[in-house]
Amino acid sequence: MSLAEIQEVPRESLILLSGPPGAGKSTFCQQTVVRSIAADRPVIFVTSEQRPAEVIELLHERGMGEMLGLSFVDAYTETVGLAPAQRTDTVNANCSDLNSLSIAITKLRDRAGKQGTLLVFDSLTSPYLLSGTEVVKFMRLFLSRFTSEGNSVLALMDEGCGKEEDLGAMMSVADGILRMEIKESSRIMNVVKHPKAEAARIEVPTSKGWERKMYDVKFWNQEMIRRMMEAEQKLTQQFAVNVFWPTFALWSSILWDPKRFPQMTYEVWKEYGSLSREMVPFFPWHKRFLFRLVIPKNLSKVKDMKKLCSNFLIRHTKMRRDAILEYLEDASKTDEHYFRFYESRECCGFENIGAAVASIIPPLLAGSCKGIEKEEREWNAIETKCIGLGDPYCEFKLVPGEIVELKSSLEKDIPVVERINERLMERLIGFLLHGKPLVERATLGSDFMMAHPDIILPAVAGERYRMALRMGGAKSGREIGKRLIEARIKEEEAIKRVLDFMNYCKVGKVRADETITMKDSSESLYTKYYTTKWEEPSCFFTTGFFNGLLSAVKNRHVREIKCIAAGDPYCEWEIV
Repeated sequence: MSLAEIQEVPRESLILLSGPPGAGKSTFCQQTVVRSIAADRPVIFVTSEQRPAEVIELLHERGMGEMLGLSFVDAYTETVGLAPAQRTDTVNANCSDLNSLSIAITKLRDRAGKQGTLLVFDSLTSPYLLSGTEVVKFMRLFLSRFTSEGNSVLALMDEGCGKEEDLGAMMSVADGILRMEIKESSRIMNVVKHPKAEAARIEVPTSKGWERKMYDVKFWNQEMIRRMMEAEQKLTQQFAVNVFWPTFALWSSILWDPKRFPQMTYEVWKEYGSLSREMVPFFPWHKRFLFRLVIPKNLSKVKDMKKLCSNFLIRHTKMRRDAILEYLEDASKTDEHYFRFYESRECCGFENIGAAVASIIPPLLAGSCKGIEKEEREWNAIETKCIGLGDPYCEFKLVPGEIVELKSSLEKDIPVVERINERLMERLIGFLLHGKPLVERATLGSDFMMAHPDIILPAVAGERYRMALRMGGAKSGREIGKRLIEARIKEEEAIKRVLDFMNYCKVGKVRADETITMKDSSESLYTKYYTTKWEEPSCFFTTGFFNGLLSAVKNRHVREIKCIAAGDPYCEWEIV
């Protein structure tokens, strides 16, 4: 059996394609579309994680010419608050409203005017994360009926982004099940069951375009470094942000890829830390002199790491209110250093959550060691103790070279991510309804100096992360709105309380009338400094958050029409 054979989805069949993020499901789906259009078969493409224009670009890369017979349901743009493109081949829907998806698909099927339409759903992950088990009912009542009318469906679902029993329920509805897995440098397609084929295992060779990079930092150059130094000098002194907000944004987004996003976050922060040496020429002369005088050129020995900590790391970390850092001299030895940190902004509030939580401070220090050392060794760090695991404090080990268990320690199971998000949601609702504190740190307080752009730096790394920020914001905003309405808070009062919360967290100076405006947005201010000018508004999480909130509270949506990162004096969202 060949891959081409199973890309011909039989009529009156619902095929579920599952696998971990990055396994190549979307590429398989796009190749199926190309083959179907070439065979003069009408295709409806439901896109829930990117815009139709981006899908078309990918289809062109795979050799597709004219798009005759291809139409789109754009279930992404409206969901995250982006401006929809006016396309005659596209019907818009909201990913969190399964009824709107049904209506949009039916409209395009009727427009096609004939049976045999292939519906490609890339993917069910976002509707599932927004609507839960309602997606199973959607598959059973709508998608199965769609196939019974002489059509076919290829639906994608990420493994590891939901409960195993829910994925099992989806599989029970499907007529065919395909599972993709990653094995070293290849991809494996497992035909579990299929209406026209026997069970099989097919190795799929990797090729250009099979898997687009998720981690692809494009701005690490002299202009980038100059901008970063400008941001450090201007923003560190001006902006303190409540610890809760960036933590809330991070874990809302991790839901979309709990296995890979912590790993990517670790890598991007290590990369950022490694720029230490490149930044030195941009320091004022007295700081350059001090850096060369007191910073060791090699950090293998305990006495040299202690010197670095005493002159730089401990003071710097506390000054920014990231954590209270302590170098464990007695536990450390050559090329194996141990640190303890208290009141970490990453771990605070996650006591006994069932996992090690820190993914920023340890890799940031590991990257700094690489940037400081003359020979630029590859350093890594792993938490060995964490309050999230029930320990009284957090500790991490820092070594040059690989750490075998690092990857598994960074990956998070969906129950852990759900527990973390639920704890954050409970704290936020407690604040909104009863004025309970969001974060409590005895020494460092609730704010930290946002010298490191927690939200923006990973967003620079790739479109996949920007999508997760947008969708994570939409899910969290919608959940907050629903809980406030269930608590019998009236619409306008609910919105006011959430905006007051954002002002309290110093996300920006936000107010609402006919539009929502925000001055000094912490998200877009950093985008302005840490990237070249974006072509579109760049408040990724904030826009999704507003959109989810308004959709739940007032059945309205927002669209960012002005943004500091795009050169405007403030950020603004119209309500539509």
